[in-house]
Amino acid sequence: MAEHNELGDLGEQIATDLLLKKGYKIIERNWRYLKSEIDIIAKKDPETLVIVEVKTRSNSFIGNPEEFVTPKKIKLLVKAANEYVVSRKLDVEVRFDIIAIVKNSKYQNIDHLENAFYFF
Repeated sequence: MAEHNELGDLGEQIATDLLLKKGYKIIERNWRYLKSEIDIIAKKDPETLVIVEVKTRSNSFIGNPEEFVTPKKIKLLVKAANEYVVSRKLDVEVRFDIIAIVKNSKYQNIDHLENAFYFF
C-alpha cells in the first residue's frame, strides 16, 4: 500500500477514535456512491446525521488539511449524503464536519471542525 494511503487510513482511525471518545456512534466508514466516498457517517443524537470528511497530512507546510476540501469535493459529498439519506428513507438533519489531522513521527494535531460547510 502506498505511504499516503497508509497515512489516510491511520487518519481515519484516529478520527473514528476521536468521535467515539466524544460520544458519537459510527454508522458507516468509507461509504461509496458513484465517484464519491464518505469517510465516516456518524450520529451523536437521533436527529442529526454527521458526514465526516477526514483530511490527514504529514505536515502543514503547503496548507492546513481542511483547506484541501475543495468545492468539487463538497459537491460530491453532498450528492453522496443525499443518496444515503434518501435510499434509507431517513428523516434527519445532515451536518458536514471535517476532521483535520497533521501527523508525523514527532507531532500530531487534530482539529474537529463541526458544521465545516453548508450545502445550501
